[in-house]
Amino acid sequence: MEILASLVDVFLHLDKYLADIIQQYGTLTYVILFLVIFCETGLVVTPFLPGDSLIFAAGTFAAIAASHLNIGLLFVVMAIAAVLGDACNYWIGSKLGNKAERGELRLIKKEYLEKTHKFFKKHGGKTIFLARFVPIVRTFAPFVAGAGKMSYRYFLSYNIFGGIFWVGIFLALGYFFGNIPFVKDNFEFVIIVIILISILPAVIEWIRHKKSSKAAT
Repeated sequence: MEILASLVDVFLHLDKYLADIIQQYGTLTYVILFLVIFCETGLVVTPFLPGDSLIFAAGTFAAIAASHLNIGLLFVVMAIAAVLGDACNYWIGSKLGNKAERGELRLIKKEYLEKTHKFFKKHGGKTIFLARFVPIVRTFAPFVAGAGKMSYRYFLSYNIFGGIFWVGIFLALGYFFGNIPFVKDNFEFVIIVIILISILPAVIEWIRHKKSSKAAT
């Protein structure tokens, strides 16, 4: 429970934590942001890390304190992290995917894999792009693509386009709305809204699944 409480606190107070990181580490903040985005997209065991909300918060700080965070450099660093993260996840999936689907890897939840498989069944290769905007599925989509032996060239095109688009959208939102007084004064509320919007597609899919299951019975 303490770990969960700590994670919730980090999500809701990204502005505070990011400010502390910038103050303590300076330009190394770019490295830290790179690592968080890389791990959130690249390591199938860390889907709980902040993604959308962290990029938005970084964009906001770039607008408020341009001398500390440069929006152009942020975009390059985070986009590269997102693309390399998915590529790493694809490779892990190609090596360990079969074991994970047999339930032999305890750290990887089988229900998340099943949810991602359904997403693939519905959207095909476009899943790699669309999953960028769906937490949990974002982390598992490249893993499942690797496990399913999707052509790497096919995967790479969606990976690059999706990574650039995902980072660009949330950075731009944070940058352009960061100086609005309402956003400054209600940052926690804004982050909650972003998280809710991000998980909305997954919630809708879950509701549809429940309805179809009841109809089948």
